[in-house]
Amino acid sequence: MRVRRLFPTSLYAAPLQRGGTTGFNARLLRECLQLRRDDRAGAAWSKDRYVGGYTSYGSVNRMQHFSPTFADLERKLDRHVRVLARQLDFDLDARPLEMTDCWVNIMPPRVSHPGHLHPLSTISGTYYVRVPRGSPGLKFEDPRLERMMAAPPLRDNARADNRRWFVQDAVVGHVVLFESWLRHEVAANASGSERVSISFNYNWF
Repeated sequence: MRVRRLFPTSLYAAPLQRGGTTGFNARLLRECLQLRRDDRAGAAWSKDRYVGGYTSYGSVNRMQHFSPTFADLERKLDRHVRVLARQLDFDLDARPLEMTDCWVNIMPPRVSHPGHLHPLSTISGTYYVRVPRGSPGLKFEDPRLERMMAAPPLRDNARADNRRWFVQDAVVGHVVLFESWLRHEVAANASGSERVSISFNYNWF
């Protein structure tokens, strides 16, 4: 074997817990929808920065400190974050990763979320509360893309780890984790109803 695969980009996806999440997601959904009704600052922020949708990112972005249900979500997510951190060989003996931000996203039909990353964070992720049929997944971009000035096109059957973009399906009750420098986006919601997710950041400093 003469080819080594160096500097991999890791993507983690798994069910939040065994035994299903129907009851837990019902509680989260009620709180997400109630927050949208009450959060005037978030509605104003979303009007300019998340057109057509609602996010509490600019207003109430530490939900784990305000809601017992979201604090429970944090505890459940901690286990998954530790798994990914071990896979990445992070040295966390002196200081563990901790959730710093946690916010709500509600994406009505035809609303999209343009490409971005999460600066000043270590691991970021999304947990899916409600995913109507036809909802978009999370699209990731190859971080080397801007340097591929002379790269030829890829074959239609190219392996996932060679593609320039990869879409991780949105699945109710599943969590997706990735390193925060990885650029990602969500295409327009092609379903007939709202897609609800909870995003978060973990940091070690």
